[in-house]
Amino acid sequence: MIKKSLIASALIFSLIACTSYAKEKKEQEQVNTYELLNIFGEVMERTKTSYVEEISDKQLVEAAINGMLTSLDPHSSYLNAEDFKYMNEQTQGKFGGLGIEITQENGVVKVISPIDDTPAAKAGIKAGDYITDIDGETVIGLTLNEVVSKLRGKVGTKVKVTIRRVNAKPFTVTLTRDEIKIQSVKSELKNEDILYIRISGFNEDIDEDIRKAVTDSQKKLKNKLAGLVIDVRNNPGGLLDQAVKVSDLFLEQGEIVSTRSRNEEDTVKYSATRGDIAKDLPIVVMINEGSASAAEILSGALQDHHRAVILGEKSFGKGSVQTVIPLRNNGAMRITTARYYTPSGRSIQAKGIEPDVVVKQAKIEELEDYGLNISEANLKGALKNEQTGDKKKDAENKKDNKEIKDYQLIRALDMVKALYLYGQNDNKNVIDNKAKDLAKASDDKTKDKK
Repeated sequence: MIKKSLIASALIFSLIACTSYAKEKKEQEQVNTYELLNIFGEVMERTKTSYVEEISDKQLVEAAINGMLTSLDPHSSYLNAEDFKYMNEQTQGKFGGLGIEITQENGVVKVISPIDDTPAAKAGIKAGDYITDIDGETVIGLTLNEVVSKLRGKVGTKVKVTIRRVNAKPFTVTLTRDEIKIQSVKSELKNEDILYIRISGFNEDIDEDIRKAVTDSQKKLKNKLAGLVIDVRNNPGGLLDQAVKVSDLFLEQGEIVSTRSRNEEDTVKYSATRGDIAKDLPIVVMINEGSASAAEILSGALQDHHRAVILGEKSFGKGSVQTVIPLRNNGAMRITTARYYTPSGRSIQAKGIEPDVVVKQAKIEELEDYGLNISEANLKGALKNEQTGDKKKDAENKKDNKEIKDYQLIRALDMVKALYLYGQNDNKNVIDNKAKDLAKASDDKTKDKK
């Protein structure tokens, strides 16, 4: 009995000690926080009085806030009023600048992707390029916001950018700043019956543009569309809700993407609603190292649901969610709050989407045959084919193929056509088998009657 009392007393003492230690630790942490804030105040005052040039409280505080956020990861940052306004213009599809999406990697500025039909794209800047100097001054040591500010400027003004590219000599290119008006969705029919959809960014309402492109092409071809190629190469991403809506256009059911923060209860899952606007037609999605964020959500969702073949090169690997929180000074803070996961539970972060079919971009050259290729049609006195097709149509198809210089796109179009023909043959076999079964059943009934 005495032994039990001693054990109980020891347990109580232990709980009191633990509670006391936790309370003391919490108070110690608070003391340390206050002490650190005091150090911050002291550093700020000494900087104001001792720095070689006069500097305002606003500059110091904003730099401190930005330093705190950028130290967390490359995508968290402070946005002053001007930066916040610029960001809003970007998501609405209209802004001024060079048309280039950049990030910071180990202190170096890396190009995620140039935006289609912008000064950066026209100058030949590519995804994966590194910017080392702007107007002859190094960018090393600058924050991402400072680099962006240097690249931006009045429409019509020029800026010199020095680029380093893997396996190439550094070069400097002069760009003229322009008003960037993004047409996020472009579409056209390729090879007469394949709809090619180019998505350059996930901005507002692009899901409706894609829906219209599919509907219009089906009407034009009288429901004889063979399939779709969705091109999200060099697409830096954009709005999460648009990535979800575009994915939903081609899925009948199931999860599209989930976002998970450090608190399990904050996990959000986005699911598809019924209705595939492409009605099970084959889809090929094209990606490369410039495909990031929302472009990876779309690719990952269609890949995991086996709704599309992913073709090209491994994507960028930006699988984190940024939340923009407006602040009282008309600025905002952008902070990483969660990670993206594909329907199968894969994290996109730093891994990207691996294509189902790896196709590197290549230069296409037509080989000369020098008149050495001889076919039946070239032989003297060869019989003519009484079922000769439309020569004008054949010539147009040859012309279309010559005009396409994009090797990855040619492979994507070929794959869609192959999948379509395979599906048609598969359906034909099913119909033929059903017809045989019906015929056999009819024969059996006739025999029974006899």
